[in-house]
Parts: sequence; structure tokens; C-alpha cells
Amino acid sequence: MKLYFEIPNYNWQPERYKYSVEQMMLMLFPGERPEYPEGYAPSGNEAVFSLDRKPDRTAVTARVTRPEGTAQGETQVESRLLDEAPERVYHTLQHALKMAFYQAGTAVLGQEPPWGALTGVRPVKLPTRCMLAGGTPEQAQAELEGEYRVSPLRAKLAVDCAQASLAVDREVREDQVSLYIGIPFCPTRCAYCSFVSADVGRTLKLVEPYLEAVLEEVEYTGRVLRESGLSIHSLYVGGGTPTTLSAGQLERLFSSARAHLPLETCVEYTVEAGRPDTITREKLEVLRDQGVERISINPQTLEDEVLAAIGRKHSAQDILDAYALAREVGFDSINMDLIAGLPRDSFEGFRRSLEGVLALRPENVTVHTLALKKGSRLMEEGGALPSGEETARMLDFSRDTLREAGFLPYYLYRQKYMSGSLENVGWCLPGKESVYNIIMMEELQTVVSIGGGGVTKLVDRKNGRIVRLPNPKYPHDYLSSRDKILAQKDEIAAFYRDRT
Repeated sequence: MKLYFEIPNYNWQPERYKYSVEQMMLMLFPGERPEYPEGYAPSGNEAVFSLDRKPDRTAVTARVTRPEGTAQGETQVESRLLDEAPERVYHTLQHALKMAFYQAGTAVLGQEPPWGALTGVRPVKLPTRCMLAGGTPEQAQAELEGEYRVSPLRAKLAVDCAQASLAVDREVREDQVSLYIGIPFCPTRCAYCSFVSADVGRTLKLVEPYLEAVLEEVEYTGRVLRESGLSIHSLYVGGGTPTTLSAGQLERLFSSARAHLPLETCVEYTVEAGRPDTITREKLEVLRDQGVERISINPQTLEDEVLAAIGRKHSAQDILDAYALAREVGFDSINMDLIAGLPRDSFEGFRRSLEGVLALRPENVTVHTLALKKGSRLMEEGGALPSGEETARMLDFSRDTLREAGFLPYYLYRQKYMSGSLENVGWCLPGKESVYNIIMMEELQTVVSIGGGGVTKLVDRKNGRIVRLPNPKYPHDYLSSRDKILAQKDEIAAFYRDRT
């Protein structure tokens, strides 16, 4: 799509606004890519943005022309707001441009997306901000529906998750951080996956040296945290699939964590057991003996045909057997993931999967919407996928069914290239929220990451500052970057020292 900024006689910096306009374009017109021609030339697929400043009011307009037709949207802002500090002007005009584009684009399309004009991955931040400022849940929902055109059902989801976020936020302490340990290995790579994870069958020789490097990083990180006066609030071990490690390797990892990390105040200890073809009684007993209380067993689907289509080498019965084994070993907090929109799936198949999961009565159910991610086999090779409309039916069914079963939504996020422009939602039985998931998604406190592909996110909420410190993505690069990785952990101490 050709994008034109026609803003004469004004101190205008269109480069600053391109990203927000492009995000709205991608949401309304998936598959389009932005072009910025030098001069205007009608093409039948363009958006033209203009600004007309008057003494009292300024009109920000967007005219969208598509094969379906032409429409214009307009947002009015007070002209005095354009004389404020540059950052405030930027935010004012950014929102005005997006809303004008949204009005024109939805008029051309003849429909509005379920999340209205919201393009970010964290829609819960808006109602959270409203309620922190003294607004009621009803006012927060009204703002989402009125200002951002979010549908009532999605607005309620966001407000419910915001209330869960605020409850966790009340328990967050400035002398605590959360911690993530990444194990980027899986038995096989799923068709939809773009995570930095390696097929352990082809990279077996990397597993042991990778674990040794992680153990060294665990010890070094623990020393930095203790010297900085920091303790761990929640600990999450993910991947990949951590239970790809052997029972002995798992015992070494978690023994090291208990020996070196400041876990005295840790309220939640989660491990993604994930794939049932990695779960054994011996591994589960190691996790329980090491103090792990919460695990994930993630079917994604209980349809054997769909499991085969996404590259899983196990059956739905294997999932049920792994779940039963986890209960037998003594786990009383289990999460199970499902994905709506998988290849070869249907509404009826998704319905059977969700009902099968609920029959097990896990404490948490996370319902994801399939996102076509760069680097995934599904993105590269394609596949027969349910339509956006059918995927939306799956999400609607999950929402109604989970609420009827007594589950509450507690965290929520969106992704680019997501089917139907929908969402991922974590559901839980009352009191079974995952603290780490809320903290990570809503950026309530620092999350320190250990292992390949992890990103430490240092959060200074008082000053509105976030510093990201990425570890190398791939196991080979991680193994060859030992000194850099450990030195980077010293930046945690500097961050907290400078903040105080």
C-alpha cells in the first residue's frame, strides 16, 4: 500500500509516525507492505494523510482508496496541544493519525476488528492505567469501547485481566525480580514454532555443554542478585521444552538454582514440561523433589490428525497419560495450552479438544490463537488453515465455555500476523493465577533471563525506563559468548545502583 503524508507549512517529521501508521495498515489490511513514493500518483491502493491546523482545532485526516472503494476518516485535536513538548505532540498526533486511518479503513472494509483500533501486543495496559488513575472497571471498559472501538466482549476480557494484574502488582516489591531460565531444545520442531529451539535429535551433542554454560550463568547471576540486595519473586523455566533434558540433567539444573539463586521469597516455581513425549515419572519426581510446584503439559490439540499436521510425534492419549502421571506424582497446579486455528483443525475439533482438557480439570488453561511467525515451517511452506471466521468461533467458544466452567481470564496478549486479529488468553481457577505470566506480560518488575534466546528486561517503573539485555539466540552462539554473557549480568547491579 502506498502511504503519503501531505502536511505542508507545519513542523512535521513524518519519519516518527511511520511505524504507528504501518501497524494500523498491517492490522486492517494483512499482507500489505508500506511504500513511500516521492510524489502522489493515484494507484487504487493508497492512504493519504493530511493535517489542517486552525486557531482552535486541527483536523487530522486519512483518505484510503482500495479496490473496494474510497473513504475518509478525520480526528480533531485541540491546536494548543501541538505547541506542547515534542514528545506530547508526538503522542497526540500518533493517536490522531491512527484513529483517522482506522475510520477510513474500516469504512472501506465494511467491518471493524474485534480489538478495534488497538495495534499493540499489550491491550491490558490501557485499562490498568485507567484504574490506577482512580477509574472504575466500568470506566476502563467504556474507554476501550468508546475511545479505541474495542468490542464489548474483548474490552471485558482486558479489564478482567487488568484487575488480576493490579492484584499481583500490590504484592510486587522493589527489592525483588523474577527470573527466567531457557532450555531451547525440543524432541521435534512444531510447524508453527519460530522460537529459537533446536531439534534435540540433531543437536544432542550441544545439550550437555549448553547445560554446563547455563549452570555457570546461574551461579554468576545468583551472586550478582545477592550482592545487589535482590531476591527472586517468581521463577519460570521454559524453552523449548525443559524436560527434553534427562532426569539427571534436570536434577543438576534445579540443584544449582536452589544452591545459588536467592529463592527465599519465591512465591511461584514453574517448569514447562510441555511435550508429553518428554515426560517420565523419574523426571516429574525430580521436579517435585526440587520444589517445583507448577508445571505445563501442553497438548495444543487433542486431535491426532492435527498433532501429526503440526509435527508432533505423539498421540492425544500420550497427553492424557502424561497428565495422569503428573497428578499421581503429586502436582496440584497444572497448565494446559490449546491453539485455535491450527492446520487441519476445525471448530468441532477445537471444541472436542477444549472439552477434553476441561474434563481433566487443570488449574490453568491458556488458549492461543495461531500466529504465522517468520521462521516457522508453517509460514515458509503454508498449509490448510481454518479461516479467520472459524478461528474466531473457536475463541468465542473457549471464552464462554471456560467462564461457565469457573475459569477467570488473568493475562492476555496479542501478536503480529495472528489469525483474525484475535488474542491469547490465560485462564485459571480462582486463586491459581500465574504470577510470572502477569509480571512478564505487564512489565511489573525486572525479569532476569538466563540461557540462549533469553532477554533480561530491567524495569524502572518510577522513571518509566526499561533496559533490555539480550543473550545470544542460538545455542552455538550462546556457548561461544560466555564472557560477554556474564559481564552483561553486572549491568543488573549497575542498574539498581544507579536507580537508587
